[in-house]
Amino acid sequence: MPNKERYDFKASALYHNLGISYFHIEQYAEAEKYLFRSLEQQEKDKDTVRMVSSYMDIANLYYAQYKDNEAIPYFEKAYQLSKKTKDFELKQNSALNMAVMEENRKQFSRSLEYRKEYESWRDSLNNQNKIWALAELEKEYAVTEKEKEIKVLRTENKLKIAERNALLLSSVFLMVLFGAGTYFFRQKIKSNRIILSQKKDLDQLNLTKDKLFSIVSHDLRSSVNALKTSNKQLFEQLEAKSWAQLDKLLQSNSSITNSIYNLLDNLLNWSMLQTKQLYFNIEAIHLPSVVQQVAYNYKPLMAYKNIAFEYAIPKGMYVQADLDSVKIILRNLLDNAIKFSKEKGIIKVYCEAGAADSCHLVVEDLGVGMPEETREELLRESILLNKKKGQNEIVGTGLGLQLCKEMVKKNNGLLLIESQENIGTKIIIQLPKTAK
Repeated sequence: MPNKERYDFKASALYHNLGISYFHIEQYAEAEKYLFRSLEQQEKDKDTVRMVSSYMDIANLYYAQYKDNEAIPYFEKAYQLSKKTKDFELKQNSALNMAVMEENRKQFSRSLEYRKEYESWRDSLNNQNKIWALAELEKEYAVTEKEKEIKVLRTENKLKIAERNALLLSSVFLMVLFGAGTYFFRQKIKSNRIILSQKKDLDQLNLTKDKLFSIVSHDLRSSVNALKTSNKQLFEQLEAKSWAQLDKLLQSNSSITNSIYNLLDNLLNWSMLQTKQLYFNIEAIHLPSVVQQVAYNYKPLMAYKNIAFEYAIPKGMYVQADLDSVKIILRNLLDNAIKFSKEKGIIKVYCEAGAADSCHLVVEDLGVGMPEETREELLRESILLNKKKGQNEIVGTGLGLQLCKEMVKKNNGLLLIESQENIGTKIIIQLPKTAK
């Protein structure tokens, strides 16, 4: 197709998908042809991440045909190239492939080393200490700055009191003495009110952060404990060779890990937003492409709960917003929709009719819904929930939705919630519409 046009796909991705399709129907010659065409295009594009995936798929293609000697070099290429990427999933998958390969070659000691590397990449808990340390430093910095302000105000008060006393002593006329006393008294009251107001704000900020860390710590501890228990069961089922149970445990581990990652990612983005470290680049973005890209990453989670996904956004829909923050908003809304949806439920993403200059993007689920009291609390400023939802005992901090509200506001938009218990929830995002 002409290079002058703009398309939302890459040729290498199309070749790769054709190769995988032929691989699945066991037409290995066609699969090999398209996978190598994809690899050639990726090398031209210098697309390191996609090259790692192609190497692994080519190796698996040869492995399926019992061509171990041809498969092994591509497993090794994928492993070496994955070290140059920042994608943890690619790193862990390439290490796992190397472990399986060495195990098949009876190189158990080397296989164990690769297994350990795979486990270390999968373990994302080391990010927890970094995030907490960052938040603690921010908290200490804020407290220090407020203490400095209080000291400065106290010093100013002392100087003003000294000045007032000097004026009182040097004043001859009662009216001048009364006027000066009244003036400095009012200044003192004003300063005290400022100090008390700032102290109140600081105390409220500390309480909010303490509450947030308490909730996040509890959620992380519960999730990690569940992951630890599941891993123990995983080893037991592995020894018993109970493959069906192993598959369920792996799906459960994946869901828990995804939940922990989303929680840490929201915490990091929230802290950066609070400290004004996030940069918002408002530009025209193609909304259908962004929604498709984000939704694609959640297809496995939807499939795990047998949730149907319906998508209806006009192809020519463009909005004026920051691309990264829109992706964060969509990830949180889809994650919540999946979490609160029932088995065999439906999640819909579509545009409602609205004003001519605004786009009303809707993420709707037919899940457990929420009471009116919870809906009103979520729409308040700086509200964090730690309540159980109905009999399903789904716990939510409200951090993700609070992050969405602030980011929508930064994008000159508005977030609305419509929900009924046991019927479902609609989250409506209003963003400025723009031309291409």
